[in-house]
Amino acid sequence: MICAGSHSRQSLRRLLRQARRALTPLQQKQAAKALYRQLAQDPLFRRARHVALYLPTNGEIDPRPLLREAQRRGKRAYLPVLNAWPREKMVFQRLLPGERLQKNRFRILEPRANQAQQRKVWALDLVMMPLVGFDEFGGRLGMGGGFYDRSLAYLARRRQWRKPTLLGLAHECQKVDRLELASWDVALQATVTDRGWY
Repeated sequence: MICAGSHSRQSLRRLLRQARRALTPLQQKQAAKALYRQLAQDPLFRRARHVALYLPTNGEIDPRPLLREAQRRGKRAYLPVLNAWPREKMVFQRLLPGERLQKNRFRILEPRANQAQQRKVWALDLVMMPLVGFDEFGGRLGMGGGFYDRSLAYLARRRQWRKPTLLGLAHECQKVDRLELASWDVALQATVTDRGWY
């Protein structure tokens, strides 16, 4: 496990991204299956009707088996979509079965923007988020763009909230001892890896 305190956020991001990119295609596939097993039968996932996920890039753990399972069970599945303007905003949009996707400015696949299919973040039941690093205290180190932080900023101002449940998804190799959280960081309720829950 990496000691987060001995690295800047930038160098920590670099180290952890290298670690997840170093996983072989077979290891990635096995991790996706193990993540699915951790979550698919969990009551948190089973009860959720409106579930936000992401499409993996740059070595992120793959939640697509969970996305397919959500759609198979009749849940509404949402993906993040970047706004054209203002450019720093992100919304969650329902992914319709068989829908064609397009690449955004970061070359990540997303649905074509359609306000009629978008849902406010507070109206989602479960948001599963990618991350670069995490600790067992709810800390999340993102890519540095702040899209999730801005989308969830209202939660940072509330001591308690019921919805949505925020879960980080990660490879076990992305765990660090303790992350220093900034005032705008929203803590996760848990992080789920291919090996377990934190």
